Amino acid sequence: MPYSIGYRCRTAYCTEDVQQAVPVGEKNMDMKSLYAQILNEHNLNPTHKGVMEQPSMTLRGVNPSCGDNIYLQLKIENGVITDGVFNGSGCAVSQASVDMMLDDVIGKSVEEASELSELFQQMIKGSANEESLEKLDEAAALQNISHMPARVKCAVLGWHTMDEMLKGGADGVVSAKGENQHENCATTENM
Repeated sequence: MPYSIGYRCRTAYCTEDVQQAVPVGEKNMDMKSLYAQILNEHNLNPTHKGVMEQPSMTLRGVNPSCGDNIYLQLKIENGVITDGVFNGSGCAVSQASVDMMLDDVIGKSVEEASELSELFQQMIKGSANEESLEKLDEAAALQNISHMPARVKCAVLGWHTMDEMLKGGADGVVSAKGENQHENCATTENM
């Protein structure tokens, strides 16, 4: 179980951490219920939804198969993601995933954010080490998306969009302003 120790949870279901909310050894159904509540919380009450004044970069991410359409904005100073927001519309999985991603990457270096993105994508492909999933915090709640091929593109949209942004920077520091459209979201078959 990836969330048995030291995991913060912001849903109404959890009071402090998952260790108290769902003790180690509880049935899988309890964990699935918790994962669903985490996803719903991020979808219905996103922390990072909005528009940023003077972002370092804005990039549009589109998943035409589901209709997901996001604008991701990051502020990067001295190689560190200091703020991030998203705006747009889409299914619950895409909206929750990008909100969880921003929870994970704000305050991290560009390199750390890229590593988290790689780990998230490994998780979606089913090849991530269980112990390493703790680094993803609540985003690890999307682990079972790998068994739902129609939702893979939804879950990775924000992560792929961020990857495109970070790759666009010079020497690992993204400072250019601009808007591009990213429509090449991969499925598990071609990731």
